[in-house]
Amino acid sequence: MYPFLRLFWQLFITRNLPRLPLTGTHVSHHFCMPWDIDLWRELNNGRTLTIYDLGRIPLAGRVGLISALRRNRWGLAIAGASVRYRRRIRMFEKIEMRSRAVFWDERFFYIEQSMWKANGDCANHIIYRAAVTGREGIMVPDDVMATMENQEAAPEAPEWVAAWIKADTLRPWPPMQDAQE
Repeated sequence: MYPFLRLFWQLFITRNLPRLPLTGTHVSHHFCMPWDIDLWRELNNGRTLTIYDLGRIPLAGRVGLISALRRNRWGLAIAGASVRYRRRIRMFEKIEMRSRAVFWDERFFYIEQSMWKANGDCANHIIYRAAVTGREGIMVPDDVMATMENQEAAPEAPEWVAAWIKADTLRPWPPMQDAQE
């Protein structure tokens, strides 16, 4: 089940925090709960993606995106992700999550998030490609930012993000056309 209560709690505790620039870092704290673990008694890899929502959605609120989405009846869609898992997160372990936008282009926003253990180790890291969607399809990030009254210029894509974007364009779509049945 989706962690609605945890999400509402995060939105509640962040409601009065200062607004962030689009590339600002939102820091949040979370616990790995019993319903988040897998057979190996660690944070389930799929649940990791869901828990990342608990940092990404409050980040969207703090940069002014949630208000723009509501005003314009837009949606927010994840169009791709790449995760790197490095350290196990065990039940009841507290983690610090860091969330920020790192780049945007003519179609997408690229959001970076990471989970950090109490000992300072990075447990996992993800890059998302996110799109704001409206009735016409994907909204141009510059138009979204104008609605948010944000004049920030897009930063240069970090080399690793640019490489991921390029690599993803090489993936065939639709996939597995050559698969034998």
